[in-house]
Amino acid sequence: MTQTSPSTLPRPLVRVNQLVIVLSVAISVWLQSYWLLLLPISANLSGILFQSNFVINIAKYFLKQKPSEYLQEDKSDLRFNQLIATSLLLASLLAWLLGQGILATVLAALVFTAASIALTGFCVGCWLRFQLKQWQYRRHTKKS
Repeated sequence: MTQTSPSTLPRPLVRVNQLVIVLSVAISVWLQSYWLLLLPISANLSGILFQSNFVINIAKYFLKQKPSEYLQEDKSDLRFNQLIATSLLLASLLAWLLGQGILATVLAALVFTAASIALTGFCVGCWLRFQLKQWQYRRHTKKS
């Protein structure tokens, strides 16, 4: 059994959020209707600003086990990933609104790719965050 804490979240809830991102981006690009990106943008933006992602909150009702019985994900990693995904999706939507379809597609594809890879088990955002933390640590110890 895995311990839960206020700083963790059951993995299936994180995966549902990733799946919503992947599906929203795929459908948005396929239909060339980037307004559909507002679903993951608003869900993740509410997670960033209010620590309450409505996709995750809805998914909680469908857990078959107690939250503590699932592998846990770090909420700070989720928040970092939400910041990156939301920024890129907002930029994609803005590019689409400005008539820059290729740029909109490229930005959306970056998020699609990262979320798809995360669904297979490797978190690109977590790796980036780790590299950033390592760089900050090395820079700090170099100055000391």
